[in-house]
Amino acid sequence: MKLIQRIGYYLGGFSIGLVILAFFLSGKKTSCAYGPEARVLKNITSKPFKYSEAILNKLDTLKINELLKTGDVNFSKSTPRQTPCGIYLIENELNDKEIEISVQNCDSLVTIINLSSIE
Repeated sequence: MKLIQRIGYYLGGFSIGLVILAFFLSGKKTSCAYGPEARVLKNITSKPFKYSEAILNKLDTLKINELLKTGDVNFSKSTPRQTPCGIYLIENELNDKEIEISVQNCDSLVTIINLSSIE
């Protein structure tokens, strides 16, 4: 078998595999959260939230959820191995201001501790 035939068979099988994957995975909520930051954010956003009144006076819950989903976890300022619940500092930008959100991540509940803007 010639090299061009091998490449043709390979590309044909590869394209069929891609079509099958696109067919089976379409409409499903699949994600690839392999990095540490992506895993932490996915874990935090998959649990119910508890807000304080002071935080709800600053922003609404939809905006806070969006900031948590698209934020960056600052691991140097976080204490993830604290017992019983780890505390994470999530940084994001809102209206050209840097926002820091302190989150207490427990097994079944996420508590928003603090919401502050960085000047």
